[in-house]
Amino acid sequence: MSTERTPLVKVENLKMYFPVTKGLTSKTVGYVKAVDDVSFEVYPGETYGLVGESGCGKTTTGKCVIRVHNPTDGRIIYDGKDIAKMKHSELKPFRRELQLIFQDPYGSLDPRQSIGNILKEALVTGNDKTWPGNSLNERIEELLKTVDLLPEMVTRYPHELSGGQRQRLGIARALACDPKLIVCDEPVSALDVSIQAQIINLFERLQRELGLTYIFIAHDLAVVRHIANRIGVMYLGHLVEVMDSKDLYANTIHPYTNALLSAVPTTDYYEEKKRSRIVLEGEVPSPINAPTGCPFHPRCAYATEACKQSMPPLTDRGSGHLVACHNK
Repeated sequence: MSTERTPLVKVENLKMYFPVTKGLTSKTVGYVKAVDDVSFEVYPGETYGLVGESGCGKTTTGKCVIRVHNPTDGRIIYDGKDIAKMKHSELKPFRRELQLIFQDPYGSLDPRQSIGNILKEALVTGNDKTWPGNSLNERIEELLKTVDLLPEMVTRYPHELSGGQRQRLGIARALACDPKLIVCDEPVSALDVSIQAQIINLFERLQRELGLTYIFIAHDLAVVRHIANRIGVMYLGHLVEVMDSKDLYANTIHPYTNALLSAVPTTDYYEEKKRSRIVLEGEVPSPINAPTGCPFHPRCAYATEACKQSMPPLTDRGSGHLVACHNK
């Protein structure tokens, strides 16, 4: 991605610490460092993928970017303005432009509302636009057609839809706000593989037609490689590698990324025979008591004393390929 372009979102030294309390007095005894000093940029019209194991902080990062969470520290420059410390009243002009698509397509929908009312609420809430005549109903039908749902489904309820249809409805609800940036929080992980492909294709078509920008959060490297332009790999609240998607299988550097890739299944028997499986020792450390230095060093075969002492910075290894590792 060219550095001459102006990013739509620029995240600088983002931190999100959740307090751990104890007893009836709710005394703070520590912090869960869910996101710890993360920086990246997302350019207009691109898809930035965030990958990593469960609990690595990728979802918290996405929610901080659109201010679902109030960050502990850092800057979030959206469209030239720092929204990280804005009050809720100041955020109102940006709320409709920053949308979230949830992992659970059923839990994110109000079961008491029909499809039409779900979309109507998204179109009207916080929107100064007026809807004369039948224009509101026409817009609802247009949104349903955009995500390949039948307009006749407007009177149905979420429990009457399949998982893929519910996720399409979730996408339509986000589109109702005319967003510039959509954070997609593992939007296909709860779906069958055949339906996953359809939803991924829908995301790509919408991006082409509407010029959308995505932060796509997932743990499936194959999915992220297919849809993302650039990929950031997270471990224990830190970004450890950032690369173009074409480099994911061809030129990974960080030991953790290589371990993730070795676990990706393949249907090619001969390719599988050639691969060497990297089995990481131990468990992911607790974000409440994270190790000093590089967070990956307790499980890394290449760790040295320097890894225990200091966190390696993200350094450019060429063509914007960033890696945080002392020994690679």
